[in-house]
Amino acid sequence: MMDMLLRPRIIIDPAEPADIEALVEIHAAGFRRGWSADEIEALITDKTVFSLVLRRETLFGARRPQGFILVRTVADQAEVLTIAVAPSSRGRGYGRQLMEEALRSLYRDLVPEIFLEVDEGNQSAVRLYQSLGFLEVGRRKGYYSDGKGPGGTALVLRLQLR
Repeated sequence: MMDMLLRPRIIIDPAEPADIEALVEIHAAGFRRGWSADEIEALITDKTVFSLVLRRETLFGARRPQGFILVRTVADQAEVLTIAVAPSSRGRGYGRQLMEEALRSLYRDLVPEIFLEVDEGNQSAVRLYQSLGFLEVGRRKGYYSDGKGPGGTALVLRLQLR
């Protein structure tokens, strides 16, 4: 019982302008090219994009962002634009919780399929997406180039929701 009281509560809700700086930091820690505050603000205010932030509530009530996902929906398709979890919070299932909540939202909105791209070298992400039912539908060689080398191959994955 005491363990339940000490365990931080997890809250997933839409991103707010006050979250932007934290999202910039989380994204920069997970990708070769981070996104600026202006880029993230433009996305979270775009009517075709929905954002979810996973917050861990401390014992004192602070709700710190630990990860987020941005999904664009156009017509009858959705695309994960990005998903990132703070390095100190990885390995706790937060990425899965964000993906599952996004998929539930898309299902409720009757969106029949979702796509995403993932670096084939990011095996933990590839395993997560495969465990959720995503299937490979394409490859983009050199997609994750940083200008210094050939770059990693992006796997294009799709999940049929309906």
